[in-house]
Amino acid sequence: MKISWGTGIVIAFGLFITFILYFVFTVQSDSKYDNELVVDEYYKHDAHFGDEMTRVQNVADLAQKPTINSVSNGVEIVFPKVFVPKNIKGKVSLYRPSNKKLDFEIPISLSDATTLLIPKKSLAGGRWDINMEWQYDGKSYLSKETIYIN
Repeated sequence: MKISWGTGIVIAFGLFITFILYFVFTVQSDSKYDNELVVDEYYKHDAHFGDEMTRVQNVADLAQKPTINSVSNGVEIVFPKVFVPKNIKGKVSLYRPSNKKLDFEIPISLSDATTLLIPKKSLAGGRWDINMEWQYDGKSYLSKETIYIN
């Protein structure tokens, strides 16, 4: 039986479409390819985007900014000496883009030192997005940083 060019092209397109549909259904149904949002209630989060940008700008306007560094024993957040440590209130949110189950938050509670250490044992290796929301003297701030843990 001889197959013409037209029939061959239709068969090739049919096989290609079948492969693509198989791939899409496999990825959508398999739990190891989890398609979750970065934030729950995405639209509510975006409604407050203007406020978020104001808090980010407040950090940019500071003469001395807090720093977030990856050190050998974890993640170190250092506030400048101009801040009174006990007046800094807020939280640090650590997001793992590849696995929502690893996300966690810790409160910022400083007594005399201007350094907050997040131990390495609570951080899996890889990329972490860190959002630090904090208040000082009635003003709100938001620092965002991405770090990589080995």
